[in-house]
Amino acid sequence: MKRPVVGGMLLASTNPERLRTWYVTALDPEENTDIQQYGVLKFGEFFLFIDTREDVSDKNPEPGRAILNFHVADARAVAARMEQAGASWLAPLEDRDGSLFATAIDPDGNYVQIIQLSEAHLAAM
Repeated sequence: MKRPVVGGMLLASTNPERLRTWYVTALDPEENTDIQQYGVLKFGEFFLFIDTREDVSDKNPEPGRAILNFHVADARAVAARMEQAGASWLAPLEDRDGSLFATAIDPDGNYVQIIQLSEAHLAAM
């Protein structure tokens, strides 16, 4: 039996266009398309679906429950793009034994972490 693969995530918002614009500006997805009512952003083999729902608030009350992790080749450049998109930082860019990590807060209050792993950390995985 083939094992399941996580292929995407639905990110609900009271203002999906604002949220989608932020992700497009901050993280430059490979694709930015519409499928039915969803805004669909492709990052590698992962799809981020952005839609509206009536059962969510304007700001995420528990953003630590699910943190979106993006592995990036140049964390400093991505952090600068995130700042230009208006991100605030939960944890600014820092070096952790050669790997770079930062956690931004998107317009809906979700945590978005960028990670640039060092060659040593990649080899150890």
